Amino acid sequence: MNDYLANLDRALKQLPEIKGSGERFVIPEPKLLTEGRTTVLENFASIADKLNREQGHIFKFLLRELGTAGKIDGSRGIFQKRITSGVITELINAYVKEYVTCSECGRPDTHLMKSERVLTLRCDACGAHRPVTKRRAVIVKEDALTEGESYDVRIDAVGSKGDGIAKKDKYTIYVPGVVKGDTVKIKIKKITGNLAFADFIEKI
Repeated sequence: MNDYLANLDRALKQLPEIKGSGERFVIPEPKLLTEGRTTVLENFASIADKLNREQGHIFKFLLRELGTAGKIDGSRGIFQKRITSGVITELINAYVKEYVTCSECGRPDTHLMKSERVLTLRCDACGAHRPVTKRRAVIVKEDALTEGESYDVRIDAVGSKGDGIAKKDKYTIYVPGVVKGDTVKIKIKKITGNLAFADFIEKI
């Protein structure tokens, strides 16, 4: 019995120390600012701080997945592409799953280390570790419409208030000053849910 207790005590001492902070892991919501064809992630630095990863590593991941160019400007990330907050959120969640979260205990208390050219994710909470393999790009579906952008649409109907109605993917678009059957160029003024309101630019 004494041998059993001694062995058990020795085994317990060899278990990794649980170091988790206990703090709830909540990633800040992306704050985006669109300037023409450029998208600015204004709170990029605070997101990187929460993930406890180097800004350069996260940004390189985002650029690769988005297939675009960009740069880090102080606390902001700047992308040469119009991007929605939903797309950024999806990509950050994918980064967290691959490069932050422990696959054994599910905690974010991890760090990246490279050994013999192999990048490994090691958990400070449970001691588990796994190689980070080169992953396939995340396929993200961008919104079919973006406020401020121009599109060519066909007017399929006229509403009760006289506005033309066009369809594009999940959106119903209201366009003033057109008639049924017109094919026109429009500029999206506002999007609310699955409804969009546009200005008429010209008839095609």
